[in-house]
Amino acid sequence: MAPEQTPKHPEDGKPGLAEVEARAAALDGDEAFPDEGFTDALLRLVSEAIAAGDMARARALVLDQHYADVADIIERMEADDRAQLVLALGRDIDPDILPALDGDVQDHVLNMMGADGVAAAVEAMDSDDAVAVLEQLDDDERRRVIQALPAADRAGIEQALAYPESSAGRMMQRELIAVPDFWAVGDVLDYLRTTKDELPETFYEVFVVDLRHHPVGRVSPARLLRAAPETPLRDIFDEDVEPIPATMDQEAVAMTFRDRDWVSAMVVDGDGRLIGRITVDDIVDVIDEEAEDDMLRLAGVSDSDIFRAVWGTVRTRFGWLFVNLGTALIAATVISLFENTIARVVTLAALMPIVAGLGGNAGTQTLAISVRALAMKELTPGNARRVIGKEVGVGLVNGLGLAVVGGTIAYFWSGNVKIGLVLAGAMVSNMVVAGLAGILIPLTLDRFKVDPAVASGVFLTALTDSVGFFAFLGLATVFLL
Repeated sequence: MAPEQTPKHPEDGKPGLAEVEARAAALDGDEAFPDEGFTDALLRLVSEAIAAGDMARARALVLDQHYADVADIIERMEADDRAQLVLALGRDIDPDILPALDGDVQDHVLNMMGADGVAAAVEAMDSDDAVAVLEQLDDDERRRVIQALPAADRAGIEQALAYPESSAGRMMQRELIAVPDFWAVGDVLDYLRTTKDELPETFYEVFVVDLRHHPVGRVSPARLLRAAPETPLRDIFDEDVEPIPATMDQEAVAMTFRDRDWVSAMVVDGDGRLIGRITVDDIVDVIDEEAEDDMLRLAGVSDSDIFRAVWGTVRTRFGWLFVNLGTALIAATVISLFENTIARVVTLAALMPIVAGLGGNAGTQTLAISVRALAMKELTPGNARRVIGKEVGVGLVNGLGLAVVGGTIAYFWSGNVKIGLVLAGAMVSNMVVAGLAGILIPLTLDRFKVDPAVASGVFLTALTDSVGFFAFLGLATVFLL
């Protein structure tokens, strides 16, 4: 059913707040805005209001929207419009918007809010979101924001920031429910009712601790509600405690969640005391972040720069391109060794890219699998030899199959059977080398504590290009001259 028609904005004839509110209320997917979608329509309306100088209207348009939608339109706005909207929202900006913003846009918004504004937003956030926002600030800005926080919040955030970056201590929530192991079910329920304002709004488990605040068990709300009030906690809590050290890397935490099928986990400090919890929604963010990071690093960029200015983007990409220039020069040097061969058999120049291109693509396939397997701990020293043998076999079989096709085409094209055989031989050898390099390069880098996602691609390209050209032109020199 179509939403009820609402009046246009009386001043400029554009769709007004009433229309957005009516369509938002009836929104089901993008049906309320069939031509552009709700977020696009909201962005357009907010931009029009800012252009007209009607900041009250722009502010009203976004105040009641979901924070994810508002974060989306803030990211997509022009920088000047974004600044005006943030200033118009002032202290009424939804704190949940800040962690949802892209890094560069988040920096811009935080700068517009100032230390006091950021402190007010941080105070209203869950502790894990607060830490995620504060760790994006430089040291001086972070110090000013922390000093503006209440003493209780300040202590917890400073403790979390003291843990290594990308660790469980950084991503954990300090808000949790922990009860002593000598309580009964009725004591826990009374505690939940009487202290509800001080407890997290959402929780999946109640953690049970001993007198030293060491976790000894966990119990689900469902089990608590089914048990009689006089039932001792010791009779119903799950003693399978597997706490996460605060120093554990977030990628290892995510893999543990995946392997154990957890929805939440307890975090302990170096003395084994319960200090926080991690929930599955945090793990979804980690998985997304790690996957994005690996994908971007394989492409030679450090982070998403879609919202970054031209010069900032150039700085992040130029270094990697400069390294690739060096590897291209290596391949060019190999080619230069066979100038006489190419001059005498010009057809070789047209066929060279086939060998190098197929080797590079085959190596990239193996590389992608290897980097992921290392990240997921599926590729280990124990099974490395078997996997290496498999990839060499795959390269050999693929090389033979492609060599038959490629060599035949080269023969009919050039009219020279030797050129077809040379191309076939070079393709087989480069495909085998590509498969071997695609797994040995990341394994070697990982052994030397270098992130395989960062450096593998450039080494693989240099190797497959150089070997491909050398094999093809070397065989041509031997058999054609």
